[in-house]
Order: sequence, then structure tokens, then C-alpha cells
Amino acid sequence: MKGRLASVVTLLVALTSFACGLGAAPTTSPTAAATSSPSPRISGDWVEYHGDSSRAGLGAASPAFGRPQRAWDVAVDGDVYASPLIVAGHVLVATENNTVYSLDLFTGAVVWKAHLGNPVDASSLPCGNIAPVTGITGTPAADPGAGRLYVVGFLAGQHHVLFTLSLVDGAVLGQRDVDPPGSNPDVEQERGALALGSGYAYVPFGGLFGDCGNYHGYVVAVPVAGGSMRSYQVPSSREAGIWSPGGETIAASGSIYVVTGNGESQSAFDYGNSVVKLSPDLQVQSYFAPSTWKSLNASDADLGSLGATLLPSMGVVLAAGKQGIAYLLKADQLGGIGGEVTSKPVCSGAFGGTAWMGSTVFVPCADGLVALSLTPNSITVKWRAVHPVLGSPIVAGGVLWAVEPDSARLFALDPASGALLYTYGLGSARHFNTPAATEGFVVSPAGTHVVAISTGA
Repeated sequence: MKGRLASVVTLLVALTSFACGLGAAPTTSPTAAATSSPSPRISGDWVEYHGDSSRAGLGAASPAFGRPQRAWDVAVDGDVYASPLIVAGHVLVATENNTVYSLDLFTGAVVWKAHLGNPVDASSLPCGNIAPVTGITGTPAADPGAGRLYVVGFLAGQHHVLFTLSLVDGAVLGQRDVDPPGSNPDVEQERGALALGSGYAYVPFGGLFGDCGNYHGYVVAVPVAGGSMRSYQVPSSREAGIWSPGGETIAASGSIYVVTGNGESQSAFDYGNSVVKLSPDLQVQSYFAPSTWKSLNASDADLGSLGATLLPSMGVVLAAGKQGIAYLLKADQLGGIGGEVTSKPVCSGAFGGTAWMGSTVFVPCADGLVALSLTPNSITVKWRAVHPVLGSPIVAGGVLWAVEPDSARLFALDPASGALLYTYGLGSARHFNTPAATEGFVVSPAGTHVVAISTGA
């Protein structure tokens, strides 16, 4: 492992010119608390929300689920809303205090931490549901090959900044403001996960809880090699945020799928409550909206409460939202208004991000986790687990893992039936918390803590 980290250091030296191109270091310098690096090899990196930009949520199958037990529990300096990441035997955790930690996967020891600037006082915002401060909410994205971590902080003075950090020591390699042109940062929230693809770091934006102010849905594309930022604005006069915690889903071709919330219009179509397929440079390639988009706009019944689920082997996309109706779409051409392949009511409302394995998609709903079996032309409910009411699931060691925010417990379920296999009390949890996984470990946010569970025998 030490050899691997040394090679990353060499790579970072070679890429210094790129780092400088992203801007000067923050006035608040990162602090480092170096410890020895872990020695065992870990091949199963978890580099973005639900693993990678496909958002499949599928971790290593081995070691198989055995006798899980807590490995460690570490306190951090703020609430953790973002999913942890796992890279080269290190757990990367971002807090609402705008601090990023690198923790030893095996011990929980702090390898380094970087404080990126003062967060925003939540009381200074016109609405919202993250308090007392709001800083890093969207899940960062890591590029292990380049030795870099990309993370957006919301900084005092109300501006969103994309930081590029070294995975080795947390040093700030670059930073730049990423608030879209013409936007009002006071009412824009970067809740959705970042994604890397086609030479860009993609950053989604939506509104604050409460839908206050003149906000819009955006995707920003920042070239990782430097250059001008691109942005896509949902063409609604207001609202239509891209706010689900999974953010963007990226296909192997580089196409980007996002799902929007309710727009303001009830006359002309405004891309609210839509699945939008974008090119890597953020040009619209196709879209879908339910034929009921007007009533969805009027009733705040966001389709965009759940991210897009792309199943490449079938060439389909699954979308579902607050109404709990699942829509099956063709991935190449999404179908326009009312152009779904089929649809089916599956639950009382879907929120967060899915996981999928083969032809089965696991959907977090307000009335329990639902397993859907898909074909290119059909949706079938395979099983539903009414209790516990789980958040966004992942699959690791052959079982489902998810947090129930209300009880602040982590659960493991049988993916074939939904039967309960294991539970652990986290002590605290936040809305939309989702775990990460690698070989033999599941790592979960727990309020102002992070907990690792050893999952094998």
C-alpha cells in the first residue's frame, strides 16, 4: 500500500500545473494528522455515490456475509449528509462544517483532514432543513488514478466552491466557484452527488427544502484539465431542481441522466418533473415527462425525488418519484411527454437513490423498500419490506444494506426476499444517509460520527 501511495505522490507532482490552473488555495489551510497507512490490499474502491457514476450501488460479493460486528466508530466535526467514499484502504468523509477526513479503513484512525472554509449559517438562509450550518452536502467524487478528490463546499458569504484535494495528504490542489451564471446561491442547494466523466466534474443544483426564492435546476460541468465551465439550466421560469442525493447517472457512452423536480409552469412544458438525457457537454439529447406533468408541477409531486436508474444490458432507464409510480423508459430515446414503455404504481413515494443487481432494482420508498424485477418491457413487484422504512440501499457481500433514518439503525436484508438478517444502532442518522462498501466492510454516516461494520465471518 505504501508503494501505491508513493506512486500517487509522483503523479501529483507531475500534475502540479493542472492544480494551479484551478485557482489559489483557500485562506483556511488544511490541517494534516498523518498516521501509518493500512497495509492490507483493498481492490474494491467506492469512488462516488453508490460506488461510481453508474449509481448501481453494487459492492464486492466477497467475503460473503458472515458474523458482522462494529469495527470502529469515529466522531467528526459536523453532520455527515454525504455518502462516505472508500479509496485504497481509506474512508473519505465530508461534513457540513466543510471538513474532509481520510480515515484508515481498518482502524478508523485519522490519516488527514482538511477544513475548506467556514460553512454557511443556516439561519441566514430563507429556508432549508440542514442546520445549524450547511457546508458539504453532496457526495464528493474521487479519481484514484490521478490521486484527486473533488468536493463542493458551501462557504460563508454564500458561494459554492469546487475544491480539488490530494488523496494522499488532503492538500488543496485547486479551487473555483461553481455557482451557475445568473443563479442566486442563497436559494440553490448542492445536495446531489458529484460525478466524473468525459473529462468533467459534474455538479448538480436544486433548491432548498421549502422551495423558497427564484431557484432553478442546473448541472455544471467543470473541465478537470482546466478551461471554461459549462452549465445546463432547466428551462423552467422557476424551480425544477436537480436535488436527489444521487445527482447524475452517467452511461458508458458519457451521456448524463438527471431527473428534475416540479417546475412552476402549468401551461407550457418547462422540463419540470422530467428525466433529461444530456451529452457530456450538457446538450439535451432526449427527455421524458409523465403525461400528468402539469398536475405534478401544481402539487409539488416531484418525479426528481429519486435519481435515474440505468440498466445498460436492457437499454432501459427506471424513474420514480413522490407519487410512487415507476416509469420504464428506453435509454437511447427517453420518449418525450407520455412516452414511457410502461409504468406501474409500486409504492407511496420513492426518495433517494436505488441499487440494482442483474434485473432487480431496489427502490427506497416512504412505505418500505421495494424490489422490482424488470424486463425491457415490464415492471413487476418482486417483494416489499414494509418495516423497517429504509433509505437508499446498497448491495455488498451478497446482502442489502440501508439506513433507517427514523430509528438511526443500519440494516442488512436478504436481497432475494427482503428478510431481515442484521441490524446495528448507529446512535444518530440524517435524511438520505446511505452507506458505502468494500471488501469486508460497510461504512455508514451516523450523525456527527462515522461507523464501520466488519461484515465477514
